[in-house]
Amino acid sequence: MNLTPTPEATSLPVEAGGSAHVRAEDVTVTRGSRRVLNDVSVTVSARARVAVVGENGRGKTTLLHVLAGLVAPDGGTVHRAGTIGLARQELAVPDGATVGALTSEALTASLAALAALDGATLALAAGDPGADDRYAAALDTATRLDAWDAERRVDVALEALGACADRERTLATLSVGQRYRVRLACLLGAHHDVLLLDEPTNHLDADGLDFLTRRLREHDGGLAVVSHDRALLRDVADRFLDLDPTRDGRPRLYAGGYDAWQDARRRDRERWEQDHEEQLAEHRRLKDAVSKARDRLSTGWRPEKGTGKHQRQSRAPGVVQALKRQQDALEAHRIDVPEPPVALRWPDPGVRPRAPQLRAHGVAVDGRLAGPVDLSVDGGDRLLVTGPNGAGKSTLLAVLGGALAPTDGAVRTARGARVVRVTQETAGQDPALTAREAYALHVGRLVAGGALRDAEAVPLGALGLLDSEALRTPVGRMSQGQRRRLDLALALAGRPGLILLDEPTNHLSSALVDELTEAIRGTSAAVVVATHDRQLLRDLADWPRLEVGTAGEGGE
Repeated sequence: MNLTPTPEATSLPVEAGGSAHVRAEDVTVTRGSRRVLNDVSVTVSARARVAVVGENGRGKTTLLHVLAGLVAPDGGTVHRAGTIGLARQELAVPDGATVGALTSEALTASLAALAALDGATLALAAGDPGADDRYAAALDTATRLDAWDAERRVDVALEALGACADRERTLATLSVGQRYRVRLACLLGAHHDVLLLDEPTNHLDADGLDFLTRRLREHDGGLAVVSHDRALLRDVADRFLDLDPTRDGRPRLYAGGYDAWQDARRRDRERWEQDHEEQLAEHRRLKDAVSKARDRLSTGWRPEKGTGKHQRQSRAPGVVQALKRQQDALEAHRIDVPEPPVALRWPDPGVRPRAPQLRAHGVAVDGRLAGPVDLSVDGGDRLLVTGPNGAGKSTLLAVLGGALAPTDGAVRTARGARVVRVTQETAGQDPALTAREAYALHVGRLVAGGALRDAEAVPLGALGLLDSEALRTPVGRMSQGQRRRLDLALALAGRPGLILLDEPTNHLSSALVDELTEAIRGTSAAVVVATHDRQLLRDLADWPRLEVGTAGEGGE
């Protein structure tokens, strides 16, 4: 809400209802030498449910700020009608600001509408000129805002999201998650015509997620949401504005739900890849034709020995002309279809089914993982580790991966088995190294340590996780999503027979997570996943589960 000079909610003096909307046309935003948004057009009208999707750094948050009026575009236009509520990822906390300051702001429009209605009622009773029109307008505004119920809606949202309801509590004394939930509750309790939500599922538990989903489905105005939560996008959105690269450089707006977006995106990508490959193949054919024509000019056109000189002279012009034609054709040929983005390619680990990988007997960690935990993991096995926060899911994976010694029990890795773990947060790499250099250093260590033969090393580009620009980028300047991709690449470099994935969807785009899900379902390696991701839990619902019990303090 409005605790900073940049407002979270914007009121516009235009009638709302069915005419409420935010419309962006050919919006362009540039930061330094980088174009963040390029010719983006989208309309968030009443009842529209728009998901803004794309890799980290594609400008999703910037677009929401443009739609809300917080950022002026460098090109294009934005038109707004109605009231707009914006939930930003970050919440500034002025000194002394309280929970009550947020709730009061959420109620401002409704309280003003009720005050206006009271004044119009008195004017009507007094018979003032124009009182009928004034009363009708005030009643319409109060009704549209459902102003009489506003305070109750805020209270309901605070309770449902597990947010602090003490109006006297200063925001600075609350955790980041608590402050976020208070702000989100105020936004949902108010009655905005258009909601713009940036990662609204952050800091919410299962009950909070369910409440948020219900409220967004019930919202009778427009909605644009940026989220990595695929379950929310599946449950709420009916169209997808995809900011990832396209062959013409313009974003794509896909109608339909999540699956329709993925199917259409896949078809577009396949056509793009096919057209690019056809152009490359034609370019290779023309180069080969030039090479052959040049060979004929130097040797192939000459007749056998003993043939007259006049025959050689008569053939020469034709061969020269053929070479010129081939050279002209090659020069005229243009590869105007850009190179398509990379897609995940999981390397074959060559693990035999049922080949032993790991055994855990009676494992427990004091204060962090209640035991005993017994596990046998073999080639091709799948396991989903679930449990509440603090139960020890991350601790268990750390023990299995050899990063943490158990207090009780033991873990034995089979001879020759390659076990890797991808942690929740991005691993620490030398920030000065480029992604390519960090990967090469990692592979070199594996080879030097005997964990990998040089011939088995997987080239970084072959994994399809980082594009050519990201490969040249120093780790310290990579986005969280790019660093997360690098972590996954480092894990796959040694062709692991067992991969332990701790919240693998963190910081990854929806499209990549779908590719990752397909890959871990199909690999011959054994896979253990610990996650709270609702959609991933749905996608892996057929996997065996290990429910980790609450271990008290500590855990994750």
